[in-house]
Amino acid sequence: MEFLSGVSRKDTLEISELAQAEKVGQKVKVNGAVHTIRNMGTVAFVILRKREGLLQGVYEEGVSAFQLKEIREAAAIEVEGILEKNEKAPNGIEIRMETLRVLSEPEDEMMPLAISKWKLKTSLDAKLNYRPIALRNIRERAKFKIQEGIVRAFRDFLYGEGFTEIHTPKLGAKSAEGGANLFRLEYFHRPAILQQSPQLYKQMMVGVYDRVFETAPVFRAEKHNTKRHLNEYTSLDLEMGYIDGFEDVMAMETGFLQYMVKLLAEEYKKELEILDVSLPNVERIPAVRFDEIKSLVSEKYERKMRNPFDLEPEEEQLISRYAKEEWDSDFVFVTYYPSKKRPFYAMDDPEDPRYTLSFDLLYRGMEITTGGQRIHDYHMLLEKMAARGMTEEGLTHYLDTFKHGMPPHGGLGIGLERLTMKLVGEDNVRETTLFPRDLSRLEP
Repeated sequence: MEFLSGVSRKDTLEISELAQAEKVGQKVKVNGAVHTIRNMGTVAFVILRKREGLLQGVYEEGVSAFQLKEIREAAAIEVEGILEKNEKAPNGIEIRMETLRVLSEPEDEMMPLAISKWKLKTSLDAKLNYRPIALRNIRERAKFKIQEGIVRAFRDFLYGEGFTEIHTPKLGAKSAEGGANLFRLEYFHRPAILQQSPQLYKQMMVGVYDRVFETAPVFRAEKHNTKRHLNEYTSLDLEMGYIDGFEDVMAMETGFLQYMVKLLAEEYKKELEILDVSLPNVERIPAVRFDEIKSLVSEKYERKMRNPFDLEPEEEQLISRYAKEEWDSDFVFVTYYPSKKRPFYAMDDPEDPRYTLSFDLLYRGMEITTGGQRIHDYHMLLEKMAARGMTEEGLTHYLDTFKHGMPPHGGLGIGLERLTMKLVGEDNVRETTLFPRDLSRLEP
């Protein structure tokens, strides 16, 4: 019989622990994966990959109590040795290796990708086919540490603003967005769909907690094969009650972005440096009407407006260019979207019902957020559904919630992979998606 009383502390050290001044000159024990070996003859540099980065070990023939041939690239090992300073080594420290214990060895002699190179000079398809291996490259995995920082900032900021985290189902009878682009499946002999959004659920939960958020996958059966589209992506969703207008939602997102930039600058400095990322200025974000910005862009860049009800990708790029040139901002809120392009629950502008009290947030030429004020009146919801030829089928529980009173509310959804992609300067959303799902890829 034994009892567990908490986390078991090991005698192996991490890089942050090794970096402490009092450890220099002492014998230490570390473990890690062999990232690469640089054999210089009687001396070799064994670079270990650890969760906090790279650590240099020094093998010396006749001093180390093992043979260099016992170490293979990609093996997991544990070494003991004397910790020394070396400004040229990763993190400014190295270990003069004395003893070795091999924890595991790879089966294959050759790695499928040269992960020890600074940049993986291979195709995107090759990187995705060998995704778990490609991500061992320091630059590749840095993207997803930054993505972690984005999600962490979203959670931490919203907790601080009184939000409750929820978890909604991804199987449903009815979609929040409508339309034909749904993944349909059989659910115990009943038709079902994969949710395009947690919209209906998060609205219902506003009546419970006032402010809610979720970070979870959403599914879009769109037959796009572009650099900006995925069929499964992670949505950062929030919904907040007792708002005075959709401007409250935009202000909340601005606060999140400010918190995110500060957190990344303070705690993800290493990854930002690895990827040479310059964080955007989010002190002020301009907000401009949909119809107004379309006219301004059309006039300034001599581009004919083709779609009066939506923004084309080229227009998003020009609007962002305009925002940068005129207001020195990488972000721009585009407000009052046409009602034709918004779902049934979007609140129409009472002064002009052709438009809605909604917005998109563009970042460096791409839409990363859609949000706005929702209809909170039961009869108004029914009227808008009827005007669109919609039935109540599959929406009974959602509508019943509004029968029993709901506060004025609004919310948004942020595409995590798109936000990461623009932040780190990639041009394909698959680069910042851990395991992408698109028209042609269902594995790994």
